[in-house]
Amino acid sequence: MNLQQLSSEARAGHVEELNLIALEGGDFIIEARVNGHAHPLADKHGQRVKVHSVVDAQRLLDGLPTVPMHMVHWSMDDEMVGGSSTGDGDLKIPMPRRSAW
Repeated sequence: MNLQQLSSEARAGHVEELNLIALEGGDFIIEARVNGHAHPLADKHGQRVKVHSVVDAQRLLDGLPTVPMHMVHWSMDDEMVGGSSTGDGDLKIPMPRRSAW
């Protein structure tokens, strides 16, 4: 889903939430949840859009209708050798759509 499609879907009320997913190395990808399915935000070449900070994500999404936004850190328990099979799950924190800066 590109930014224009995201805007159209959000204006139509189809976007349930936006997730800012933390990647190893400090970058983030943005995912829109539409009808229970994840749609990563992509550029004009179909590549996932990476942002370097929460503020960058907020600036990119400025102008979109207000949709709940969360920062998501995936649980590392699933990838640990010998780790518990019942981890605490992913960390999902509500985020403001506007920067305080």
